[in-house]
Amino acid sequence: MGGSVKELSAYRYAKALEDITASEVMLKESLYKVSINRSYYAIFHAMRAITALSGYDSSKHSGIIAYFNQNIVKAGDFDKEASKIVKKASFLREKSDYQDFYIASKQEAEEQLKDAKKFLAKVDEYLRKNNIL
Repeated sequence: MGGSVKELSAYRYAKALEDITASEVMLKESLYKVSINRSYYAIFHAMRAITALSGYDSSKHSGIIAYFNQNIVKAGDFDKEASKIVKKASFLREKSDYQDFYIASKQEAEEQLKDAKKFLAKVDEYLRKNNIL
């Protein structure tokens, strides 16, 4: 892997934007579970864009989430609402991906997408403020 920390952060944020687009497409196609999944991954990749700036990464989702909450939110770089969005998105994604016979609703997919867009707006603002984008 080559490139700077800034390039890695921007790359991961670009992945998050792709996931938002995919979530929108899946929602329009009434593929609600897939939309929920892509909205979660938009949030996840956006978190990894932030954690890249401090040189942190983890092979586990729980590691990224814990680091984000303990080091980014706790430091005041993001508000507690961001942490709540992450928690809700993670729960819904796991339910959608792993729970047998779970039927995702349009409302759940719409709410997950709305929250993901809100989260990405916060990340976008943070990355611009730090001259990443």
